[in-house]
Parts: sequence; structure tokens; C-alpha cells
Amino acid sequence: MPKWKYLLIEIKKIEEKYGSSLRNPASDSEIIKMNHIVQQKLGNIIIPEPYIEFLKKVNGLDFNGLVMYGVDEDLLEKEIDEEIHGFIETNELWYENDWQKQYIFLGDSDTACYDTKEKVYVELDKPSGTLIQSFKSFDAMLSNALETII
Repeated sequence: MPKWKYLLIEIKKIEEKYGSSLRNPASDSEIIKMNHIVQQKLGNIIIPEPYIEFLKKVNGLDFNGLVMYGVDEDLLEKEIDEEIHGFIETNELWYENDWQKQYIFLGDSDTACYDTKEKVYVELDKPSGTLIQSFKSFDAMLSNALETII
């Protein structure tokens, strides 16, 4: 099991201590809808499979300054009580700058992305876009981000 899944369990325990909880997982049909809308609005983007695996565990995360994007609220089958930073709406904002279109934005504290040109996961400084570090996998990037905030 990827390390980030163990770290997510720790975050769940912290949330429960304060009477809160992690978001529910995204359903397969919500993810299919998201993929369809991504193709319409953002072009020929393939959402990384490890990120989809994350969404199937928890539909986005907003914890201690780290935000991981989830399935956009208007694509969810059930209404929720909290705001989700949606993957599509957030990437649309990032893509207002042409140079940022080489990235698939997955979250931010600094900014977690997949670099489609270099085929690596990266953390970029927000807002300058300067590369902070790169990771060979989504699992390594997310584990690093979660370890930083716990």
C-alpha cells in the first residue's frame, strides 16, 4: 500500500479528534463524468491514474494548508456541506497563462502538479511557478506533502 494511504489514516484520526472527517470518496461515475468534462474544457489531458486512485479514497483534501483538488461540486451525485476546490475549475484558472498548460494541477500549498513534458510530478512555488522539487511518482509527491503537514 502506498505510504500516502497510511498518512491519510493519520489525518483521519486527527480530523475525528476535532469532530470532523475526511471527505467521502469520489464514485466511479463521478470520475467518468469528470474525465469527460476535462476532455471538453481542457483538451487532450489524461488525468494521472494514481491521482484517480486518491480520489477514490477521498474526494479532495483541505488540511493544515494543503489542498488537493477533488471532483468539481457540480459533477457530484450528492450535495456536500463543504467547499471543494474542483480539479476542472482550478485547472481552468491555472491555464489562463499559456506556460502553465504543460502542467496538470492536482493541488496546492505550494503547487502540486504533473509535468506533461518531463513526465514527472513536481512541486512549484506559488505564485512564481519556480520548481521547488520533482518526484518520480504521485505517491512520492503526495507522501512528501502529507508528511510536511502532519
